[in-house]
Order: sequence, then C-alpha cells, then structure tokens
Amino acid sequence: MAIPLLEYRPKSQNSRVPGYVVPGDDQPIIYSAELLPSAVEWDELIWAAYRQIYSEHQILKSDRQTFLESQLKNGQITVRDFIRGLLTSPAFRRNNYETNSNYRFVELCVQRVLGRDVYNEGEKLAWSIIIATKGIEGFIDKLLDSEEYLDNFGFETVPYQRRRVLPQRSVGETPFNLKTPRYGSYYRGVLGFPKFMYQNQIFTFTPQEKKAKAGDPSLYLNLVRSLKVQEPVAKTPDLGSVNLDMVPYRKR
Repeated sequence: MAIPLLEYRPKSQNSRVPGYVVPGDDQPIIYSAELLPSAVEWDELIWAAYRQIYSEHQILKSDRQTFLESQLKNGQITVRDFIRGLLTSPAFRRNNYETNSNYRFVELCVQRVLGRDVYNEGEKLAWSIIIATKGIEGFIDKLLDSEEYLDNFGFETVPYQRRRVLPQRSVGETPFNLKTPRYGSYYRGVLGFPKFMYQNQIFTFTPQEKKAKAGDPSLYLNLVRSLKVQEPVAKTPDLGSVNLDMVPYRKR
C-alpha cells in the first residue's frame, strides 16, 4: 500500500500572493504553445524548457531529446508531456537525482516544475516519501498532475519562476539556478565550504621513501635544539703561579 502525500502547512510566500505586477526586467517571459507558434518560436519554447528543467549549467548537445522535440512540434504531445519527458530522461536523472539526496532532489524539482521554493522541511519530507514509495516517475507524475501546476501552467505553458518581482524592492528574487548551487547548504557545511585560506608558509613535498623512519636521529633534532644546555667555558690558566723549575724540559 502506497503512502499518500503527507499534509504540510503552506506558508504565505511571494508565489502564493496574487497581485498586480507591472512588467519589467525581472518579469519572466512566458512561453506557451496555445497560439500555434512559428518554427522560430518553437525553438525558443523548446530552449526555454531545457533552460528551466535542465538548468543552463547542465545543457549539453548530447542530452537533447530530439524525438520529444519532433513530437512536440508535430502536435503529438503537449508541453506538459514534453516537460515530463525531460524530467524522466537519463540526463536529468544522472545530473540531478544520482548526485543528490531525496530532499535535495525534491527542492530542485519543486523549483523547476512548480516555479517556487519549497515551503518548509515538511514538504521536503512529504515528497521524499513519494519518491521512496513510487519512484521518480511517480513523483514527477504527481507534480505535473497537481492542481497547483495545472492552475498556473496548464498543458501548453513552460514552467517559470513565479512572482519574482517583489513590492517595494528594486530587484526581484534571485533565479533558482543561482540560488541553489551544485551543493546544498547542508553539504557545503559538511565539506567546509566556503573556505578562505591565507597562508604565508611554503609547504614542500617529501617522497615516502625519503621520510625519516622510527628511530632516526633526525626525528629528535628539534627536541635536542629545544634543550637549554650551558656550554662549558674554557678558563685561561694563571701563568704567574706556575713554577718553571718543575716544568720538564730537554737538556742538551
């Protein structure tokens, strides 16, 4: 029996607050296939989908899904089906699932599919249980079939980061591909990142065969140097007290 999605309390964040937004530089471009785009517009829409799902830093020519692109242009599948194909592709699995934990994978998928940050740790836990019980495909299907996705993007719109523009702020929210680097905050803390090293000492490499072994006198050189030993001072003899008649000498 599959475990249902656990309930979690959504917090009031920017993407959930409706409002009137004046388009600007931070306003995302919406790509939709509802208006039967031209060949050039099809290429822009497909590139936007790659950029949203794969992230700009992971797009390789060998990872393109040409068969899905052909089906999309011919009207055989919807944009949502194309997004599902990208999310279940070997390239996405290799670059995102196999190199991260389930919690990190949930965070990446929610950002790229639903266009928002995860609400809290409870949402990460709820979706990670879906991954553990239904697998990646079941998790992706549940995201794409959710009411939140259908209400915001439907069947023919490429997902985008929602409500980047914040009131009374000159700059909107940071894009997801810059906000979530390759390693999460937990793993950066484990690895000790970021590291700032300032050193004035020059380190030299000594091969293993040239390193001093146990019992080598050179290992105790620093110990000997640390000992405070007073060197004996030679005294100058007093020649005035010497009896010259008692000094042997060679007679001729």
